[in-house]
Amino acid sequence: MSPLTPPDLSAITVLQFNTQVHFGCGARARLADLAARAGLRRPLVVSDAGVAAAGVLDRALAAAPVAARAPRFLDTPPNPTEAASRDGAALYRREGCDGVIGVGGGAALDLAKAIAILATDDAPLWDFCNRHARPRPIVGPAPLILMPTTSGSGSEVGRSAVIVFDNGIKAGVGCPSIVTAAIDDPELTAGLPGRITAVTGLDALSHCVETFCSPTVNPPADAIALDGLSRAFGALEPATRGGGDIGARWQMMMASLEGAVCFQKGMGAVHALSHPIGALGHHHGTLNGIFLPHVLRHNAQALGAKLDAMRGAMALAPDADVAEAFDTLNARLGVPRRLSELGLTRDDLAAIPEKALEDNAHKTNPRPLHAADYRLLLDQAF
Repeated sequence: MSPLTPPDLSAITVLQFNTQVHFGCGARARLADLAARAGLRRPLVVSDAGVAAAGVLDRALAAAPVAARAPRFLDTPPNPTEAASRDGAALYRREGCDGVIGVGGGAALDLAKAIAILATDDAPLWDFCNRHARPRPIVGPAPLILMPTTSGSGSEVGRSAVIVFDNGIKAGVGCPSIVTAAIDDPELTAGLPGRITAVTGLDALSHCVETFCSPTVNPPADAIALDGLSRAFGALEPATRGGGDIGARWQMMMASLEGAVCFQKGMGAVHALSHPIGALGHHHGTLNGIFLPHVLRHNAQALGAKLDAMRGAMALAPDADVAEAFDTLNARLGVPRRLSELGLTRDDLAAIPEKALEDNAHKTNPRPLHAADYRLLLDQAF
């Protein structure tokens, strides 16, 4: 939509940009002050074993003794689960904790959100899910500080915690105001291997694209999404070549944040498909990277001038094929481009179209889709 094209004048949009973020190289040094301001004397640190083994967790917490000596929950699954949330909340209560500090990728940060909710309310986590018929309100969650160590999910500013629930559904718990403060320090991503940098970066890229393409009217979010797309498309490859290019790491962390700030617009078919397949245990960013070119081609007729805006943000020629540009990027990054490369079978995917229709991301795809459309997209991506 051109800025001069009048939107639906009857539409009412809620604009929400409310997470305090301390962003920049060395920002981790502010953890001690932020923890003190939040009243944390014995926080629970939520992370994963890989982040701890790589020394990144100790580096993130070094400036805050109250965090460095705090009890730790490191059993974060690749896709955070309701069961892990319960276990973390139980440890929180056993250890007499008074807040949560999440350090890691999107899985650890989303799990930290869920633990902060259950720390003060022992209801089933599903009761809080936005797919529940009557979601339970979140009341008095534990204070929460989040520190990402990847540039992908943007969970530190995202409006939800995405969880695989006991019933097998992967969906969000809406908690847009739960984060007390976030610390985005690009230096914490410097040691991330190139392949993980690539697939998490594709997650950030897909967020910027899908939120921009969403038909929800939110011009500030559109501008942010385009800015994030420009940064991610230009910086992702340099970032994968090693941690030495801290400028590229900075750009990717900003793009990750921007993509997630725009979640309020809703997403589309990329995420509607990735969520139920992710519930089978597959990496979210990898799936998003696979689906993005196919979904863009399918949605092209509904995007109009938005394709031109994306070409401009990506510094492409005026007649360039945007979907092909993403597919070519995937090839250069050396990431999987087909679902079959992940070991998925057609039988694994048989129920996915119906599950995609039930996913909240389906509602804001720019082109109306039916089960047959999702089957076609799965076939194209297989």
